[in-house]
Amino acid sequence: MPGLSKLVEQITPSMTIAITAKAKKMVEQGIDVVGFGAGEPDFDTPRHIAEAGIQAIKEGKTRYTSAFGIDSLREEICKKLKEKNRLDYEYDQIILSSGAKHSLSTALQAICNPGDEIIVPSPYWVSYPEMVRIAGAEPVIVKTEKDNGFRITAGQLKEAITGRTKALMLNSPLNPVGTVYSEEELQEIAEVAVEKDIFVISDEIYEELVYDDARHVSIASLNPQIKSRTIVINGMSKAYAMTGWRLGYAAAEKEIIKAMGAIQGHAISHPSSITQYAGLAAVKGDQSVVSRMVKEYDSRRRYVMKRLDTIEGIEYVKPTGAFYLYISLEKLLNKALGGQVIDSAMTFARLLLDEAEVAVIPGEAFGDNRYIRISYATSMEQLEKGLNRMEEFIGRLR
Repeated sequence: MPGLSKLVEQITPSMTIAITAKAKKMVEQGIDVVGFGAGEPDFDTPRHIAEAGIQAIKEGKTRYTSAFGIDSLREEICKKLKEKNRLDYEYDQIILSSGAKHSLSTALQAICNPGDEIIVPSPYWVSYPEMVRIAGAEPVIVKTEKDNGFRITAGQLKEAITGRTKALMLNSPLNPVGTVYSEEELQEIAEVAVEKDIFVISDEIYEELVYDDARHVSIASLNPQIKSRTIVINGMSKAYAMTGWRLGYAAAEKEIIKAMGAIQGHAISHPSSITQYAGLAAVKGDQSVVSRMVKEYDSRRRYVMKRLDTIEGIEYVKPTGAFYLYISLEKLLNKALGGQVIDSAMTFARLLLDEAEVAVIPGEAFGDNRYIRISYATSMEQLEKGLNRMEEFIGRLR
């Protein structure tokens, strides 16, 4: 048969999906696996949001919508961006999509030409480099420092920019680390982006999940110059526990949104009409449901940090956002279990799953083989069980 696209050959399968799939298969076999892998809220979608989706079906709101999405939700998102993020957009500067991941991919396709470079700070969310490649551009990976919470600095950004640089991928709160960029850090990054005239694709999907004194700031809110160069990406998955509904959005200059609409119109037409009406209920409805989930995440975060602080050989960057901890294995590398040497995060994750029945994501997925990511988007009971097993497993290493 004819060969496949060379582009497909360059794409690396998601390690988060691979580990989660293996863990699920073990569960299907009756094995009691504790999953610290996938970045998905363990809460059900709030009832009033689910009921809005059901009502949309009952009322026959099941036909095509505009490629940009329903106007009522786009207008509500404008209100939310103004009130919460200090951002003024018109409804025609908003496009709805089938998840924030889809918004990111479409945004890249809208701005990239072959040979363009997109700066991707490392550690990065697993899909960023692959999305860049799918858009025909090249990811330029910039290693960030643990001492700075793995946040890219303005100096690192400036040094990485070339004549082919088109954009910076920016994520705050940061997956997989859980750190949050300060307004001062964003201001310095914005100055470089404006000076060098590059786009910023600002992934803000975890904006609601912040703790302690951390505060989410959208880089686009800092001044008109950076706003005109920023594509703000967000969605309903994390804040409203709507992962399976698939609803995201982008906000940007009209010509960018128009370009994204042209691509989306041919690719998927539009996100599910039913999901859009559920999303409308989410944005317009009682936001205390979000606060309650965040409060529970914070309790879990504190518990996990307290437990990890007692495990010898474990270090991590204190998270103030999202629902992850990024754990260093540097003091465990080269130790062994049953003759198998821990030479990388992938080996550690494989052995931990096989020997202790705990699933974590190896740092290779995020650009560093010395770390693992664990998610605390699971029950306190599961956290306790999984951490007990992890502590016992690490204690067996020699």
